[in-house]
Amino acid sequence: MKLYVLLIAATVLTGCATAYQPQGATGGFSEMQLDENVFQVTFKGNGYTDHDRANDFALLRSAEIALEKGYKYFVIVDAQQYSKNSSFNTPTTATTNINANTYGSAYGYGKSMNYSGNTSGTATTTYSGGQTVNISKPRTTNTIVCFKEKPDGFSYNAEFLAKSMKEKYGLNELGKSNTSDKGSH
Repeated sequence: MKLYVLLIAATVLTGCATAYQPQGATGGFSEMQLDENVFQVTFKGNGYTDHDRANDFALLRSAEIALEKGYKYFVIVDAQQYSKNSSFNTPTTATTNINANTYGSAYGYGKSMNYSGNTSGTATTTYSGGQTVNISKPRTTNTIVCFKEKPDGFSYNAEFLAKSMKEKYGLNELGKSNTSDKGSH
């Protein structure tokens, strides 16, 4: 029973896709500086997060890191996209319903009595649970190189990209959802 309660609590806590937030119990972004202008940015989603959202949020965080460090452009030199897969079995429960009917009669005259009776009924047992639930949690890691001036070849404009992604997901400048449910479910 405790396992069942824990599973319900976990489902309630993670019932929505991972929000754009620093890494926490339900996922989020993290980063590590590898060199003066080189960073590794990761976004980990929960089981309700799709791959596109995880990729977009890793890209958004890459743009924010570039801007926070005083750079205008960045190039992704390595990108890894994968899923962490797990599964669990739901608990099995049984419910039995019983319907019974009792009929009886008593006859008496003087000191002797006759008793007779019968009981008939049916029982039905229903089983539920025992299913395997598969969970896929998307992960995206970008290794980026940041630049103050636009480099030759393809590069992302950090300011434009950050603004575009925030508009797409209804995020304000602090990365929080503009409404209670837009962009987080």
